[in-house]
Amino acid sequence: MTIKRGVSLYSYQNETFLGKMSLEDCIRTTVGFGADGIEVIGEQTFWGWPEAGVADEKIAEWHHLINKYDAVPVCHDFMLDYKRYKGREMPFAEQVASVRKDIEFAARLGVKYVRALVAIAPEVLVAAAPYAEEKGIKILIEVHAPLHFDHPWIVRHAEAFEKSGSDALGFLPDMGMFLFQFPPVWKERFIRNGVPQNIADYITKAYEDRVLSEYVILNVREMGGVGPAIAMAETLRHNAAFEPKRMLDYMHRIHNVHGKFYQMDENLVEPSIPYDEIVRVLKQGNYDGYICSEYEGNRWIEDAYEVDSVEQVRRHQDMLKQLIDVPANTTIAA
Repeated sequence: MTIKRGVSLYSYQNETFLGKMSLEDCIRTTVGFGADGIEVIGEQTFWGWPEAGVADEKIAEWHHLINKYDAVPVCHDFMLDYKRYKGREMPFAEQVASVRKDIEFAARLGVKYVRALVAIAPEVLVAAAPYAEEKGIKILIEVHAPLHFDHPWIVRHAEAFEKSGSDALGFLPDMGMFLFQFPPVWKERFIRNGVPQNIADYITKAYEDRVLSEYVILNVREMGGVGPAIAMAETLRHNAAFEPKRMLDYMHRIHNVHGKFYQMDENLVEPSIPYDEIVRVLKQGNYDGYICSEYEGNRWIEDAYEVDSVEQVRRHQDMLKQLIDVPANTTIAA
């Protein structure tokens, strides 16, 4: 079993949106970090997907770059806009057809996995599983905060997957559900947005103390907090410090991991997510797959600083390499 390193090109969203990095730049940069795995979001990387489709020459360019840099196409992250019609949900058959369309696109890209957003009903994925099996692709529902492996919605997916008997259905855990500390970049942004220091300090401490979010919101109101202060307190509704060890019971269906991170300091530490414990658990579970770096700190700093996603991903990859290379039975010092 081997833990491999990759990067979701979502990490470079600022640079690609501003025209600072091309698809080739993204792949070359990633491989330069010693991470050969490439994960994409179709809408970001391929103009026109899914509404207008993607021309064969663009797919050919993708494969040319993958081969040129000796990279590995890992995953295509897809959406299902089942509420695209005003006043009604997309019919079940159309939802399944939409998923099948993304599976077909993933096959064109040569990836083994597709990431399904967590809002998709398990019945839709089960219905699409035979087509995924035919294409040699696994559909992975993303377990993303505020959901977690003990959430009834995820349990419902797990039960449906097991009942189906299909190996084409699985999970993609996002490491943001293991947010053990309130991210400093979040706090700093909220302060810049006008949150008084004392309220920001209180919310940060309340998160560390695992105080119920509704109590925190009420207390912030009583402290005179308005606007940004309430918004900061409300982040506690959507984030929590769930236990990495809960992945162990689902490891047989975990085939890709989103290495979510908000900031990496110069000492290669992500201050809010316990990556040492996460990697230890993955090793314990004999995880055989990629951890794809997913940088989301950009949106928290772009109001005040120039975003350097490349440096942030480099640090994250260096940290992952160090942790992965540590023998599984070694105790990691705090």
